[in-house]
Amino acid sequence: MNIAYILTQSARAYCDRPAVCLGLSTFSTYTQLQDRSAALAAALKQRNLVKGDRVLIFMGNRPEYIEILFAIWTAGCVAVPLNAKLHPNEVTYIHANCDAALAFTDRPEDVEGFSAVIAVGGPEYNAALQASADLQPAHAAQTDPAWIFYTSGTTGRPKGAILTHRNLWTMTTSFLADMCPVTEMSAALHPAPLSHAAGLFMLPFAQRGAANVVPQSGGFDPHEIVTLLHEYPHSSFFVAPTMLTRLTACPALDTAAIENLDLLFCGGAPIYVADLRRAMALLGNRIWIGYGQGEAPCTITYLPPHILSWEIPDSWLGSVGIPRTGVTVCVVDETGTQCPPDVAGEVIVSGDVVMAGYWGNETATASALRDGWLHTGDIGSVDAHGFLTLKDRSKDVIISGGSNIYPREVEEVLLRHSGVVETNVVGREEAEWGEEVIAFVVAEPGVTAQALDRFCLDNIARFKRPKAYCFVLELPKSSYGKILKTELRQMLTDPDTQFEKP
Repeated sequence: MNIAYILTQSARAYCDRPAVCLGLSTFSTYTQLQDRSAALAAALKQRNLVKGDRVLIFMGNRPEYIEILFAIWTAGCVAVPLNAKLHPNEVTYIHANCDAALAFTDRPEDVEGFSAVIAVGGPEYNAALQASADLQPAHAAQTDPAWIFYTSGTTGRPKGAILTHRNLWTMTTSFLADMCPVTEMSAALHPAPLSHAAGLFMLPFAQRGAANVVPQSGGFDPHEIVTLLHEYPHSSFFVAPTMLTRLTACPALDTAAIENLDLLFCGGAPIYVADLRRAMALLGNRIWIGYGQGEAPCTITYLPPHILSWEIPDSWLGSVGIPRTGVTVCVVDETGTQCPPDVAGEVIVSGDVVMAGYWGNETATASALRDGWLHTGDIGSVDAHGFLTLKDRSKDVIISGGSNIYPREVEEVLLRHSGVVETNVVGREEAEWGEEVIAFVVAEPGVTAQALDRFCLDNIARFKRPKAYCFVLELPKSSYGKILKTELRQMLTDPDTQFEKP
């Protein structure tokens, strides 16, 4: 069934309820959202788009994003949402790679070379909305593509992970099964990019007639989030760990705002135990940790609030929890043999959340999907109770003198130092040992490499401690709040980068 039927059903059941809000104002009810999406879908058909055509969405968060998604699906086309911070050259590559038939954008000057563009808020867009269209969602098989998510391309050109209508339905129903109850009185705030998992986070709320709220700023501002929490009881939203840290540090966050928070879903990057404990102390039983990736988003495993509320060891608190409904997780060694409990290997996943493959890339698909399993490229271990702990991406593991060093393990130790605000660890080529550990650190004034070295020697094996430190004002991050290791690795060879040896 076409995922657009979520809107068809909700327009009947929750017709006059707010569907999309911009800040504190209602942008469209469910009836209006269906009418607007149907009108835009009709405009796509008038442009001769047919079932299966790919349609780019290149813009930041704004209320039109949601009606455009449903319009694309209603027309039987495939949504290709793009990070709004991509360079025009990157957008051009993706446009060509997926052979897009059309692009929706609020930055037409960045896509001037495209043959078919609809400027959001422009004359054609507004004219399309004025037309009346009683258009039902096109027929879609479960295996038909619905969304193509382009990976960040950290190891080369980005690859388009194909998510089918079955994938999206499974994500929606498993969310409602595993996470907090959603009703028409709920609200999903969207400070995280709708081009990523937050766009899928919208679907279960739409299915239950809840409000999807786009901040007026279109992004994440802690003070703005607090204002929205005061206005919208039963709120939930998706954050990256860095966003969670900024929210809990916001002086405006008060008891009234916290009491209106139903669920804070944290994912997109590892969260450190120290940061999680601080957030739990303030927010209580409202944090939900998840692990997924573009090839199996929203999500693979979860650590729900009721488990976080137990007296649990750090090993569980530092984990990403247990498999979601309908998902099977296994950890295997290089031969494909399942690893014993607590032994690290590659995380592999099966279930209806797993992508169909990479768009136009049979080689990459064959490498990632083998014998019904998605090979994630993540290194982790499962304990005797079934809790998955991630070590690192396989490409991020540092091999020094034949020993594996997991950057996250070193980062967890450094973050326990009172003077460390943020840190990220990478490997640098070294003639004798192969690689050495380098730590990039955002620190309080007065913190030295020598002090951090002594702290590490008291807490981890000598060979794992950083051999040099680079103190920076901030770490480079994506629009999603994820630390960009590629930029840190570039800094390793930049002659202007200053390192301190302990």
